[in-house]
Amino acid sequence: MNAFILHSGLFGCVITLGAYVLGLSIGKKVHVDVVNPLLISVIFVICFLKLFDIDYVAFRESTEMISKLLTPATVSLAIPLYQRRGTLKRYLKEILLSITLSVLSGLVVVTLLSSLFRLSHVDFVTLLPKSVTTAIGMGLSEEMGGNVTITVAVIIVTGILGSVLATPLCRLFHITSTIAKGIAIGTSAHAIGTAKAMSIGEEEGAMSSLSLAVSGLLTVILAPLFSSLL
Repeated sequence: MNAFILHSGLFGCVITLGAYVLGLSIGKKVHVDVVNPLLISVIFVICFLKLFDIDYVAFRESTEMISKLLTPATVSLAIPLYQRRGTLKRYLKEILLSITLSVLSGLVVVTLLSSLFRLSHVDFVTLLPKSVTTAIGMGLSEEMGGNVTITVAVIIVTGILGSVLATPLCRLFHITSTIAKGIAIGTSAHAIGTAKAMSIGEEEGAMSSLSLAVSGLLTVILAPLFSSLL
């Protein structure tokens, strides 16, 4: 029976969705930015798998139904962007310049820190695609000779941290512009951050969606160039 549940696609889906619902419930009751639904659900799933000694590979296979929804969910991010196309046209130059500078600053910081801590070339290129979606990051890491598994982990951690710290940092630096918030979140925390941006506001979500797509494209172009620096 346990084997059937694990491989039927029911077990992983129920645990994953249940963990996220639990995270949402706790987040609504505890109004603290660090209490993020996604972070809570990740911790819950890890603890659950460890507590009941459940094989991760079997668990991952049982969540295939949810994984298949990732592509259409990502495509649907274009909807709020289309709804805010007037804002996009009005500030197109400023938006594209901001995204470009954000991507460049991220790559420069990774390069400088990798040099400072004397990381190997493999470790360096593994970290370069940290702020793009998993699909893009995996391809880039493999192409540049990085460790794809670690790249995926770094991308997930980056997204969660961006989602958790987005509101506090905007508050700390007195960032009130909805466009600036969306661009900052989208370029630094990819799809996970975009989900957070959408919960903040429609315009933030739209700008984050655009930043997610453009920053991914720019990273594909620029990361290989930076990879030759170390």
